[in-house]
Amino acid sequence: MQLKNLLMMHFLILILSLSAGRHTIYGQERIYDTGSKISDVITDPAFGEWGRLLFPVNKGYYSGDRLNNLSLTWYGKMDVNETVEIVNTLRERSAAGKTVFFDIYSEAERAADPEKRDTGLFFFRGEPGAKTAICNAGGGFVFVGAMQDSFPHALELSKMGYNAFALIYRPGWDTAMEDLARAITFLYDHAEELDINMNNYSLWGGSAGARMAATLGNEDYLRYYTGRSDIPQAAAVIMQYTGHSDVSSSDAPTYACVGTRDGIANWRTMQNRLQLLEGFGIPTEFHSYEGLGHGFGLGTGSVAEGWINDAVAFWEKNAQ
Repeated sequence: MQLKNLLMMHFLILILSLSAGRHTIYGQERIYDTGSKISDVITDPAFGEWGRLLFPVNKGYYSGDRLNNLSLTWYGKMDVNETVEIVNTLRERSAAGKTVFFDIYSEAERAADPEKRDTGLFFFRGEPGAKTAICNAGGGFVFVGAMQDSFPHALELSKMGYNAFALIYRPGWDTAMEDLARAITFLYDHAEELDINMNNYSLWGGSAGARMAATLGNEDYLRYYTGRSDIPQAAAVIMQYTGHSDVSSSDAPTYACVGTRDGIANWRTMQNRLQLLEGFGIPTEFHSYEGLGHGFGLGTGSVAEGWINDAVAFWEKNAQ
């Protein structure tokens, strides 16, 4: 009778856990849901020391204590279902023994400059040997809004078969450029062991991240920041909502999209820049979305939904 009662108690606990959408069964993996605490994600042993990098290191630029009320400064409404899928995907892959995070600096470099510990690449695996995308989140060069501006993109690209990386960089123009240059160099030098293709790679970015992508997509700046001449230029730069206006004949083919009600990045500024690039004979594609503001990410549930498919088609068209 005692055993029967004990089994019944375990059964009830299991049912209650499942109904909450998050559970632990005899030591198996815990699955996050919309109500999961951000602090639980950050401290999850499956994420090791890098769980804290899933969210802005500078906590003053995000609010909320659960996945369903997470809000990032300067960004529009976030899709909590995307957030939940991202953390669950990374956790499940990490718990399965797959590497989902790479340090881009050596231990000696991180010891000499502790701020470099706040950098790295989150890996969203696609097909072995497939082309590579490097995604850069915005945040005004004061924080990294990856959960809206690079993780969703990288996850979606991996579903399409591409090998996608989301860079966590040190805010600030100089440090951000140094970190992106190191990330490109790291992936190029380790492409074989990672089983990725760095020929015809693409650089993606939103807001500040778009400025980073455009700058390192420029062949001259790529050489300057990496100090290398053997690393090929990106086949395409995919940029969202930024006021970046520099143009050069050395820029990469560029796809850009923005909302018409963006109070930070004017859509006409982006359109004008692409028209100037076309004057150099550089392929471009521009999209503006009526009524959208800043930071719409994948645009799920909005007039921009599906833009990533157009961007991928542009990338493929310009891959040599």
